Amino acid sequence: MAEIIVEGAPRSDRGKNAARRLRRTGQVPAVLYGGGGESLSLAVSAKQVAGILRSESGHNTVFHVQLAGRQHSAIVKDWQVDPVSGSLLHVDLLRVAMDVRVRVKVPVHTFGEPAGVKQQGGIFEMVTREVEIECLPGEIPSEFRVDVSSLMIGKQLRVADLAVDPAKAKMVTEAQRVVAHVVAVREEEEKPAEAAAVEAVAAAPAEPEVIKKGKKEEEGEEGAEAPEEKPEKAKEKKK
Repeated sequence: MAEIIVEGAPRSDRGKNAARRLRRTGQVPAVLYGGGGESLSLAVSAKQVAGILRSESGHNTVFHVQLAGRQHSAIVKDWQVDPVSGSLLHVDLLRVAMDVRVRVKVPVHTFGEPAGVKQQGGIFEMVTREVEIECLPGEIPSEFRVDVSSLMIGKQLRVADLAVDPAKAKMVTEAQRVVAHVVAVREEEEKPAEAAAVEAVAAAPAEPEVIKKGKKEEEGEEGAEAPEEKPEKAKEKKK
């Protein structure tokens, strides 16, 4: 693989206005640190760094920063992107030595249709999308690819299931962490508003209705007694 060289230049101006002026020239603010060296503020080509991030190995790509006639081996440790335009705003570059192990995060990609989805109607969920390993810069894998075709409902793919050569790399992420699994579909019946209203009425206590009936009966009794009182009153009037 051909060496990748990123041109860098010392940067002394700080602040948002200086950063905006720098970006208009096709460069982005950057910091180079680690590896036993001092932290350096510099400007690098936005196009070159974006090309590295889009490459197969992505941010774990080892490249050389050309700065003041000297080359520094580095990887992209962190970066900021404009949420609207998607353009780079700032990058952190970690200085590395090819004979010293570094800790990096490697993405996990799955392939195949899980049997728990195809045969049992379950749902496949990706829980952990990247894991951390420790290895030499020249032996950083671009990704971990795992076949999940045999996953059934209730089964999990764990970090311990990822293929790692112990002679080249050490897994830092805990072995029992779930990477992916297949779960059963949760059946949540949402009843229409009208049906819910009908059920609410049907489930209402019957006591108010009894009270209403009692009132009607009392009213009826009073109404029945009234005709009997009228003749007595009439007789009294005749007397």
